[in-house]
Amino acid sequence: MSTIRHRSTYAVPGSQPRAEESLGLAQLPRILRRSIGWILGPTLVVALGASVFVNVVSPRYTGEAKVLLESRDPAFARTAQERADQLTPIDEQAVASQVQVVMSRDLAREAIRRLKLVGNPEFDPGAGSIGPVQRVLMMLGIGANPLDRPAEDRVLDAYFDHLLVYPAGKSRILTIEFRAKDPNLAAEAANTIAKLYIGSLEADKVDTARYASTWLGGNIDGLRKRVAEAEAKVEAFRAKNGLVGSTGATGRPLNAQQLGELSSQLSVARSLKADLDGKVKAIKDLIKDGRAFEIPDVANNEVIRRIVENRIAVRAQLAMESRTLLPAHPRIKELNAQLEDLDAQIKASAERVVRTMENDAKIAGARVESLQGAVDGQQDVVVRGNASEIQLRALEREAKAQREQLESYLGRYREAAARDGEAATPADARIVSRAVTPEVPSFPKKLPIVAFATLLTLMLSVGGVIASALLAESGRAGGDRDGDPADDRRRREPVLDRPAFTFPEATPATRWPAAPEAAPIAATALAATAPGRAADAFDLAPLVARIAAAPRDADVRAGRRILVVETEERLGATTLPEALARALGREGSLVTVDLNRPKDGTGRLGFSDLIAGDAAFLDVIQARRDSGQHRIEAGLQDPAILFDEPDALALTFEAMTEAYDWVLCRLYAAPGAVDLLELVASFMDSVVIASNADAEDPALADLYALAQDAGAGQILVAQDRPALSDVQDARLELRLNAA
Repeated sequence: MSTIRHRSTYAVPGSQPRAEESLGLAQLPRILRRSIGWILGPTLVVALGASVFVNVVSPRYTGEAKVLLESRDPAFARTAQERADQLTPIDEQAVASQVQVVMSRDLAREAIRRLKLVGNPEFDPGAGSIGPVQRVLMMLGIGANPLDRPAEDRVLDAYFDHLLVYPAGKSRILTIEFRAKDPNLAAEAANTIAKLYIGSLEADKVDTARYASTWLGGNIDGLRKRVAEAEAKVEAFRAKNGLVGSTGATGRPLNAQQLGELSSQLSVARSLKADLDGKVKAIKDLIKDGRAFEIPDVANNEVIRRIVENRIAVRAQLAMESRTLLPAHPRIKELNAQLEDLDAQIKASAERVVRTMENDAKIAGARVESLQGAVDGQQDVVVRGNASEIQLRALEREAKAQREQLESYLGRYREAAARDGEAATPADARIVSRAVTPEVPSFPKKLPIVAFATLLTLMLSVGGVIASALLAESGRAGGDRDGDPADDRRRREPVLDRPAFTFPEATPATRWPAAPEAAPIAATALAATAPGRAADAFDLAPLVARIAAAPRDADVRAGRRILVVETEERLGATTLPEALARALGREGSLVTVDLNRPKDGTGRLGFSDLIAGDAAFLDVIQARRDSGQHRIEAGLQDPAILFDEPDALALTFEAMTEAYDWVLCRLYAAPGAVDLLELVASFMDSVVIASNADAEDPALADLYALAQDAGAGQILVAQDRPALSDVQDARLELRLNAA
């Protein structure tokens, strides 16, 4: 077994760190005041140099012209479809393309000629005499002779350096800026470039219209000939196949029309024959029944009408005579004979009508047969003419297509001819703002340049002074590390020496870190002088400092989670968990969570019920009477619910750290609570093991190893001894160790 003595790296109350140990913010004003010369000297020099520069350098003036991109085609130069539909709006890509058009080399050469930039020393490098240095470079083959290039090409580079073209925001306005030493030249150049750009657009549209009219004019003549040939073929085929005038007013072929008319006549003849046959049959039935006088054609005859009247008179006489005479009487026989004669006359008239109708029916039947033969013959004609009609329609379609193409070409030719003029098709752009001669130079901006250079130099000077101080501090720190180890150890030691904490050397269950990594701390624990001073039984400043400095992954605004593991179950206000709760409660809001259920079986809704979803936060949080702190008991549910709901457990801890500055969990490490330690320790920023056991105790080493394997942020080991109430100035020892 080996014993390692650890000393605290945290100063106890009353001790002060040495001023030479680090460079703080409080020392910066003193360092800056001490180096005021190194700060103001370069700043004043740069400010003076910037002032001289802005007054010596030649000013540059910028002329600005603005061009609006829009469709300006007149109504007579547009097609009917273009007049009906709006033209496609100019998008950002089109505006960007026009920017490149303005900066094209062809337009640049024309602008150079009009502005007479060749020979201008500002733009033409070959305008002046060639200097001796440049002559030497030319002789050595390093420098190029500017006179070897064409004059306009020499000016191009400088021209583009002084030209800036860009769209104004997301609009369709192009801004053309040109910089020059001469303000008149700057304004003239911007206006000239804008005019040349608009002129190039007009020329392009005129050239396009002229090319279209020329091409259409050459194709129209040939198309006219093809249309005439196609129409001549149609007429020749129609005459050859007897299809002249084949299309009537109804749009049907003539043969089809004739077939339709014959079919109609045949239907009428068949209807007439059927009507006559029906009348003949009906009249014959009436004659057979002795009712010939009921036949309309018989009843309407004047002779038959008189015969019917005589028949009625005879029947009346017969009826009158029959009252006094017997049937065998001559008078009765005479009247009967007259009646029979009259009936015979009526029957003869009816038979004549029947014979007339039968003759008409025969005539109608003959007409039906004749028309049927004509229809059959016309059908053969129609069938034979269908093939010719198909070929004729094909020729007509070809002629129609050629004619439509000719009409389309003629319409386009007229439109192109209307646009073929210098003023007929204006450019799709216009100048909305012409450049005026600038009075204020665009470069240099005296005040901004001097202010920026001065401020930048001041910041660099201050940064250099601070960096020099930091480097000097680092050098001193390095020298201290290379000096006497005893002096270095004395500087790191606190004012008060604390008891050592020994660890087992060869116990398999222990996983203590090596001595350089352990960094333990020690602090005094003061005894309580009265029962009301239980919170002062320990000096917890070092422990609170270690807990507050523990690393964590959560948001810095959230609270910290601490787990206090007790190896011996203690009750009362003098225990370490109670004292730590009171100390942390003075630092901020705190909630205490009990993870062990009461042994007597009594309890309230608590942490396990919250995890199980059987209770809400308002149901389980209890206010402690002796302070403004809150407490959550273990709960009524079986602690196994914590293992079944790991997500709910994580969310609950996150919610509590959002609401409280400190979340203090208390766990008694009974044999059945070891698994609970492994579960909860992974959510903790710090785990404090409160134990009075010797450092060589395997049980204490096992608890440390369990907390370390669970993934706790840091692990602290502290002694927990009850206060000696009968000794006024007794001292309790609080031993802390952390990896």
